[in-house]
Amino acid sequence: MPWTETDSLSFTVRFEEGDEECAERTLDRLEDLRLRLEERFEQVPGGVTVILHPGAGWLAAAHPFLPAARIAAAPAGRRYLAGWATRTELHTLTDAALERRAGGPESLRALLGTSERLYAQLVIAANNEKVPPPWGPRTFARYVRWAWLIEGGAQFYAGHWSSFRPAVLRRLTEGPRPAFPPSARDAIILGGSVFDLLDHEVGRHACDLLVARLPKAGPATALETAFGTSIAEIEPAWRDHVDALAGPGSAARGRLADPSLP
Repeated sequence: MPWTETDSLSFTVRFEEGDEECAERTLDRLEDLRLRLEERFEQVPGGVTVILHPGAGWLAAAHPFLPAARIAAAPAGRRYLAGWATRTELHTLTDAALERRAGGPESLRALLGTSERLYAQLVIAANNEKVPPPWGPRTFARYVRWAWLIEGGAQFYAGHWSSFRPAVLRRLTEGPRPAFPPSARDAIILGGSVFDLLDHEVGRHACDLLVARLPKAGPATALETAFGTSIAEIEPAWRDHVDALAGPGSAARGRLADPSLP
């Protein structure tokens, strides 16, 4: 089946015939996101090509690091690794392929936001030279160490963290207790929760600070700088926050701001 292209001001989408509606939706949402991110970042790349793949096999063939990342991820998060970003391209699945992969309405909303999360990652990388892409053995190793920040920041700036609630709930009932900060295994599921908590406890400016650099001292130092308190204080607040977000009620708020809260 032949490929075709359609353009917007900042993006080009390449797709197979029959996926025109998916391509237009992708362009519209990416342009909206780019406008929002222009308010927060100095560099917001344009001239990006989005390739919509009809199946997981095509997507895996396009980027050899993606299968490795999926194998390393917790089962609850593997379905959401449905794309990959390079400096100039975003590779993701078509809407039809994402619908087949989804586990429910919220899962589908999260999956339909894949191209936006990938673009948010690209913007973070454009403003922090230590964040991939580009990809290679060394940058992939860095990604593994900082996956919670890269994936979580992308979720946060794309505005899609809340759609991962079913995956969070499943993860909390499967396997050992998640590490803090979340390991690469849990990054796609729980990375956004770190930014959600930080936004509510300190403010969005602290989220901007967190994605701006990867200190040599490691993730604990990055978190303590962003939250303005010790990792020993942050971790229990984060665990309470995740438990609340996974439940049917509203998210836990304010434990760091008011230690008297239960």
